[in-house]
Amino acid sequence: MKYSVLIESADVLEEPGLYYAHVPSLGLTTHGYGIEAAKDAARDLIQLWVEEKREHGETPAPAQESLLATVEV
Repeated sequence: MKYSVLIESADVLEEPGLYYAHVPSLGLTTHGYGIEAAKDAARDLIQLWVEEKREHGETPAPAQESLLATVEV
């Protein structure tokens, strides 16, 4: 399964190098120091989430297409 992951800088928290990793179709968020660490954390979190769903006899949510847009205000 492939899930979209949105990586976002979290420097607003005065944590240099910290990035959030959002998985929109699952409603999950994690973080890591550096982009690759954030992606790895997202991969680990998704795997745990899918395993937990299966252990409880549930079907994991399918991946949905995510689109990123920017608006000017």
